[in-house]
Amino acid sequence: MDRLRQQIYQPLSVIVVDNGSSDGSVDFVNRNYPEVKTIALPKNVGFATANNIALKRVQTKYVALLNNDAVPHRLWLEKLVEALEAHPEAGFAASKMLFYDNARIIDRAGDGYTRAGTGLLRGRGVQADKYNNLEWIFGASAGAALYRIQMLRDIGLFDEDFFLLYEDVDLSFRAQLRGYRCLYVPDAVVYHKASSSIIHDSPTSVYYSHRNLEWTYLKNMPSSLISKTIWLHIIYDVAAFFFFAANGRIREFIKAKWDALKGMKRMLKKRMQIQNNRRVDDNYIWGLLEKELFLLRLTMRLRKN
Repeated sequence: MDRLRQQIYQPLSVIVVDNGSSDGSVDFVNRNYPEVKTIALPKNVGFATANNIALKRVQTKYVALLNNDAVPHRLWLEKLVEALEAHPEAGFAASKMLFYDNARIIDRAGDGYTRAGTGLLRGRGVQADKYNNLEWIFGASAGAALYRIQMLRDIGLFDEDFFLLYEDVDLSFRAQLRGYRCLYVPDAVVYHKASSSIIHDSPTSVYYSHRNLEWTYLKNMPSSLISKTIWLHIIYDVAAFFFFAANGRIREFIKAKWDALKGMKRMLKKRMQIQNNRRVDDNYIWGLLEKELFLLRLTMRLRKN
């Protein structure tokens, strides 16, 4: 909260959604930051629903989302607003997120999406002096991003069926299909305490990421591109099966895929609306997709474990 007070570009209002915590966070914010509006939820309703509750109250031109484990540089908001003001064709903007405990390393430089139908953390593990160009990318992590309210009203908010994880990837995909581009802003820097809220490869992380991965692919991938990506998608799922079997998370992985299948009918209804309302052609979407480097992904996973 102190870093928000120190922003060069001062937000018109700040809303904190407390997602059912029991550590006195709401009282602390109310006592020390009286200018902040708090919404105290009685239970954890998930990232998607909690953010949607706040987003429905926003009346400004832009809205910034910032996780409680992200610490913004004092120029963060100014750089994001400047970028969207200078590029009216952009619907949203992504930050450069560095690791909080090692700011020399990139956590992510916006989000990518691969030809295997999976999310990709751009630049993760790379030195912080890389990814320094303003550029068009697939999407933004909702942990530190700026959105045009007009875009959100057009494409809809986060899919509350997701609960948490991949909801921002899904939103980015829906935005791109509707013709809203994402701008990566390297000067908008945030220091991220990665996995402080959701532990990496925890049962919760494995379940929601691998269920929602399927729903994102099913809802958004254009039909002609499914035929070009489905085998890579299957290979990814098979590789993930063996990876999690070897790391004691196979039960959560199988449940994720089973629940994804059970929700398929609901997602197909959403797919119909999304695809009927799209404004871009398949070649544009194909150009956004990055090659799936299975070996590199596995190497990064093994390093974390």
